[in-house]
Amino acid sequence: MTPEKVEFETDEGFGHKARIGLIVLETDQTVEAEMRQIRIPGVDWYHSRIPNDSEVTPTTLTDMKQRLPIAASLLPEEFSFDAIGYCCTSAATLIGEEAVAEAIQSSHPGVPCSNPITAAVASFQALEVTRISVLTPYTAEVTTPIINFFNDSGLEVEKVASFLEPSDYVVARISEDSVAAGVRDLANSDCEAVFVSCTSLRSFGIVADLEQELGKPIVSSNLAISWHLLRLAGVEDSFNDFSQLFRRQL
Repeated sequence: MTPEKVEFETDEGFGHKARIGLIVLETDQTVEAEMRQIRIPGVDWYHSRIPNDSEVTPTTLTDMKQRLPIAASLLPEEFSFDAIGYCCTSAATLIGEEAVAEAIQSSHPGVPCSNPITAAVASFQALEVTRISVLTPYTAEVTTPIINFFNDSGLEVEKVASFLEPSDYVVARISEDSVAAGVRDLANSDCEAVFVSCTSLRSFGIVADLEQELGKPIVSSNLAISWHLLRLAGVEDSFNDFSQLFRRQL
């Protein structure tokens, strides 16, 4: 039996306000879960995964450089993305901002790009703070380049603390209570804000309350890159759900 043709119309589909692409680590358990909590009508997030080693070392992080163009190409150019982010703070630091952007734009020419370390610096500029403390889950050899990056970007790092956990699988299971305790300890230093580094560390459920309790901005990797990508995509919506950062523009 030959089917009868049914006429149809098309519209703009999902993401008519902004389509944002995310390159997520194979081992990451947190990025997608936190990003989907950001509900802005007409804004949608699309994910690609990049192979990586669960053991976080400078070598395993920089190994992702050659895989980035392939992961970026899995985000269809036909979707006309408004912004694309590579969701790994430590790897972006070691690979370099320019190299990350070049890899993404090899498949998406002209599309604004970000990563958590670039987004963090932009976040602190928007919040008008220069003295920060930093909480990471990494070993010292992975943490140090991040601190150096902040210092080179004109920020003053007052204090650093780490869970010293090399496994990305384990990092994703570090409780939000543990993260909150680390933030409270760092907030006692002479800092104006605290950065929670690593897209695997969970923070969306605690930051708003911590900011009210401590009287200081708290910026995590996922908060920073989601805010930065929204602003790069031209989304200027202001809301208070997660962090005071989302009340700021670029």
